[in-house]
Amino acid sequence: MTIEGILPILKPKGMTSHDVVAKARRFLGIKRIGHTGTLDPEVTGVLPLCIGRATRMVEYIQELPKQYEAVMVFGLATDTEDLSGNVLEEIPHVQLAEDKVRSVIQSFVGEISQVPPMYSAVKVDGKRLYELARAGVEVERKARNVTIYEIELLELDLNRYHPEVRFRVLCSKGTYIRTLCVDIGRALGVPAAMKELVRSSTGRIGLEQCVALEDLPRLREEGLLDTKIIQADQAVDYLPSLVLNEQLSVFALQGRKVRLHEKPALHGSHDSETGVEQTGIIRVYDPHKRFIGLFSWNETEGHLAPVKVFN
Repeated sequence: MTIEGILPILKPKGMTSHDVVAKARRFLGIKRIGHTGTLDPEVTGVLPLCIGRATRMVEYIQELPKQYEAVMVFGLATDTEDLSGNVLEEIPHVQLAEDKVRSVIQSFVGEISQVPPMYSAVKVDGKRLYELARAGVEVERKARNVTIYEIELLELDLNRYHPEVRFRVLCSKGTYIRTLCVDIGRALGVPAAMKELVRSSTGRIGLEQCVALEDLPRLREEGLLDTKIIQADQAVDYLPSLVLNEQLSVFALQGRKVRLHEKPALHGSHDSETGVEQTGIIRVYDPHKRFIGLFSWNETEGHLAPVKVFN
């Protein structure tokens, strides 16, 4: 049986995203597998794997908003911005007012600027920041804008020696929740660090759809793996769609430009629903609703140009 599509994995703690890909390749006997967004080793949760030709969709799935559940602790600062690092600062008996905590956290909703942490996979002059950090080198990092769509406070325990807050956050790609915790603490005037983190969704792919890594051999042996696979086009259903007639479908499958006599009536989600910037990329289908591929619409020329063809 040919396995192809998006397989959501429940990433376990203690493994890198690359470790997960390597194990999936071994369990499934498939080399062409890629993940859709790095998770730190101690972070668990949704890690969609693209299998076979679906690896060509990685860049579009990466654009999807991510949802996390996090626990932050006040009164501690570390070199990694989470509790896996070395403690740089500690303040005993932190006292925070609940209304102030709520107000400050909500102030981070919207577009914000973040400086990537030194312990991250961002490249500077060809080297990963975490490689430099492990060598004891700290370099200047450029701030980048990210978007926090929603923050919901789930639990506040402000009476602890080091107060803790559990929250849910929906954010754009490239957001560092560790850095968000540090910045919230800074806004409250105290050091802070991330204690726990779970990615609860990537786009519409949630924890309930995920497969445990250790279950892959059994699911494959029992012939049940295909029931866990999300088709490549459905994983990017935030992109608008278009159905072509038989003749134009043939042209599209041949990877040719398809000229249309009028602007196509597109179907799909809007920016406000997905949080993803629309790029003119369209999912194209034949009259039988079979997926042909991704095409870009050139309104000036009046044609669809192939981007990714799945013939």
